[in-house]
Amino acid sequence: MRGAAPLRRFASSSAAPYIATMSKQAAGKDRLSPTIDQIIADFDLLDDWEDRYRYIIELGKKLEPLAEAERTDGNKVRGCASQVWLSTQREKRNGAAVLHFVGDSDAMIVRGLVAIVIALFDRKPAQDIVATDAEAVFGKLDLRAHLTAQRSNGLRALVNRIRADAEAVSPVA
Repeated sequence: MRGAAPLRRFASSSAAPYIATMSKQAAGKDRLSPTIDQIIADFDLLDDWEDRYRYIIELGKKLEPLAEAERTDGNKVRGCASQVWLSTQREKRNGAAVLHFVGDSDAMIVRGLVAIVIALFDRKPAQDIVATDAEAVFGKLDLRAHLTAQRSNGLRALVNRIRADAEAVSPVA
């Protein structure tokens, strides 16, 4: 219930400490990234886009580290203005192909966007990845309205890369 006045006062007064807490967690051993549902809920608490940008950067700090050996030309995501790498590992769970993603970027805000995309798709069956409407999720977060055209294109390129990886292991009906 974003529009309620008490929630706005809470969000405004607690956003900075909340983001600072995320920063301390990211620096520590606990690098567990939030789920996409947690990210959406957190965005609802943060009314100010300055706070949301800081939150996105903190999400990037919580990303699973990408091994230096994975920063290859083959893992580079084409279509991004910043350098973005994505490593995709295929796993089997209950007979279904499940994909695990590890990504990174040389830009802090982009690294946070990578974290959001990974939260949306990571460790899901390939067929679910292909069926997921990423644009609807980005709409809930109101990302498109607050990203440059280059970052929006890069976000689209990352999603397309993940979908292509999923389609390679799961035939689309």
